[in-house]
Amino acid sequence: MASDIIVFRYGHRHVRDYRVTSHCCLVSRAFGASKTYVMGETDEKILRTVDEMNAHWGKGAGVEFVDGWRKKLSEYQKKGYTSVHLTMYGTPLQEVEKELAKKDKLFVIIGSQKVEKEVYDKSDYNISVTLQPHSEIAALAVFLDRVQAGAELGKKFAGAKIEVEPTQRGKQVKEYAERKK
Repeated sequence: MASDIIVFRYGHRHVRDYRVTSHCCLVSRAFGASKTYVMGETDEKILRTVDEMNAHWGKGAGVEFVDGWRKKLSEYQKKGYTSVHLTMYGTPLQEVEKELAKKDKLFVIIGSQKVEKEVYDKSDYNISVTLQPHSEIAALAVFLDRVQAGAELGKKFAGAKIEVEPTQRGKQVKEYAERKK
């Protein structure tokens, strides 16, 4: 199972993509990624959202905005990361999920806008979560869950001030005066 997962959001249009990009960042964080990069204009609202999540719910993946994708992809491939581009045009996930689950480090690319052909060419894997139009948020969540075999669902976040107390009905939240170690 991957010891480190980086998520790269290919594209962000400042006003139009705020909710989708912030949800991609939150899914990355909740489903075990250690970092999220977003290619596009820096969006302070997204930075604040992720910082607030980490401050209250415990330390998870941070977010960083970058200008392009080539440098980051090359940098992580040189560090031994396996690059996975999530696309509805790729190899079905169920055909390679066991193989990918054995990889130690993953660099996962999810689109926002039309992805250049070069991304397909330079990625180690082009993976489809389904062969139908769908959301990159859903594709990311399904992919992260499948390659981690559900292990990420029980992850505890260091420094949490808030934790959900599981209950069959109603809402129970634990709040800590100090950050939980």
